[in-house]
Amino acid sequence: MTARERVNILLVDDQAARLLSYEAILAPLEQNLVRASSGVEALQKLLKEEYAVILLDVSMPEMDGFETAALIHQHPRFERTPIIFVTGHNVTDMDALRGYELGAVDYVYVPIVPEILRGKVSVLVELHLKRQELQRANRSLEQANAQLALANTTLQAEKTRELEQLNAVLERANAGLAEANRTLNAEVAERQRAEEALRRSHERLREADRQKDEFLAMLAHELRNPLAPIHSAVELMALKEIADPEVRWCRDVIERQTEQLHRLVDDLLDVSRITQGKIKLQSAPLEVSAVISRALETTRPLIERRRHQLSVSVPEAPIWIEGDRTRLTQVVGNLLNNAAKYTPEGGQIRLTVELAGAGAEAQVLIRVSDSGTGISNEMLPKVFELFTQVDRTVHQAQGGLGIGLALVRRLVELHGGSVAAHSDGPGSGSEFVVRLPLLRQETVAPASPTAGDAAAPGLTARRVLVVDDNVDAALSLAGLLKVSGNIVETAYDGQQGIDAADRFRPEVVFLDLGMPKIDGFGAASWIRSQPWAEDVLLVAVTGWGQEDVRTRTQESGFDAHLVKPVNFAKLSRVLAQGRGAGRNRVG
Repeated sequence: MTARERVNILLVDDQAARLLSYEAILAPLEQNLVRASSGVEALQKLLKEEYAVILLDVSMPEMDGFETAALIHQHPRFERTPIIFVTGHNVTDMDALRGYELGAVDYVYVPIVPEILRGKVSVLVELHLKRQELQRANRSLEQANAQLALANTTLQAEKTRELEQLNAVLERANAGLAEANRTLNAEVAERQRAEEALRRSHERLREADRQKDEFLAMLAHELRNPLAPIHSAVELMALKEIADPEVRWCRDVIERQTEQLHRLVDDLLDVSRITQGKIKLQSAPLEVSAVISRALETTRPLIERRRHQLSVSVPEAPIWIEGDRTRLTQVVGNLLNNAAKYTPEGGQIRLTVELAGAGAEAQVLIRVSDSGTGISNEMLPKVFELFTQVDRTVHQAQGGLGIGLALVRRLVELHGGSVAAHSDGPGSGSEFVVRLPLLRQETVAPASPTAGDAAAPGLTARRVLVVDDNVDAALSLAGLLKVSGNIVETAYDGQQGIDAADRFRPEVVFLDLGMPKIDGFGAASWIRSQPWAEDVLLVAVTGWGQEDVRTRTQESGFDAHLVKPVNFAKLSRVLAQGRGAGRNRVG
């Protein structure tokens, strides 16, 4: 391809790293790639040159992609210039319609698939070249028409031979027009093919996104099923007296790690909630030292594996805050993991807890510092943004999806606090400081961590049927119910559950939903149809927690919907309600 045939492609993004990635992806097209770091700069570039296509970031400071596109297409010269929007978020139908009204031909999503972006841009470049060819053909036609007009004005004064020459020119002009029409028809057909290809690509992306959501939901369900018997077994152990302190310690470790794994399973479904700010906290008064201990427990294997020197400084006096213990453990754990990953082996990591301020302004400061690779000045303001990764070349392979620090900031802000990052630059290490409001001492109510979970005073023994095709899950849940003095029977598929219910006549039935022979919905419908079951308490116990499943359980006659694993406190609350009291309510 010669230099004359190159066209201009305008790349607009406020992040230099993305501009570099666009250039790397589009370099094989051998076109003139022009950068702009803002909407204003893009408009300035457009006034100087003509561009075949504009790659425009949606989210930019001062003037976003939609505003920039509107200004571009208000100018007569650029109203037909095609725009491809780049976005890191799912685009709603209304946003997509708005983009198309502003002249967008398509969207691409971060992370960008190079082949898809190159394919889309190359199609638009080819369309631009075809349009230029058509314009040249039209100019030729205009010139021919001008010659014809001149010939007509001098027709009477010219000889017959000159008239024949002008007719020959006219014939050539008509041939050029026919060729131009063929070129135009070919361009229209190519545009239609390109639009169809873009439509199919968009449909494939939407289908892939739907399959991703279904996969995450299925994965969460499959992980919750084995978690349920583990959790019930641990809670059953907690209700028993254990003399051996090491066995008690083992039980506590399993309980903590099961809870953490349970939360991690829930986090599989948190990707959209992170971007929409819909994470819910389970807040209670808690000691900072408990958060620090649990975070160290989860991160210590990585720290020891990389042979780091870890020093921890926590005041001896209890420090109380209001918060979600698991989420705050996740905050400190993410910061420790970050320090461990980006610190060369044998480095130093320091975790300190201190108090700052007084009275209503009193705060708890949690500092995590390291001797690692450090952070450049331009990246410091961006480290807490979603999907942002610092380019630490030595440890680049350690990087994840870039959501860890973004989640830290969201969780800390939900607790009414703040987090900041400090570094003197590459090679100088870094420090992250979390600030959380101090809980006033008079608001702290002394309570055992497990007392609230295990206590269920005044429960009356009930006749309970547990139906689950996971035998371990059924037996462990039955064990918990028996400890409370209930009379319990178990069944391991829907048909067995129906037979047992007809014989046993239970007051409460815990039903798994996904079972062979007859599923939980079918078993619930049969039980509800029996005259003796009018006041039976039906409880769905399942790994599915989506709203559509909850709605279906409610419509099938269940009184409550519990997501595995179920802790003893929630189990006790369900048992404490009167028979039929929860009818048509999903818990």
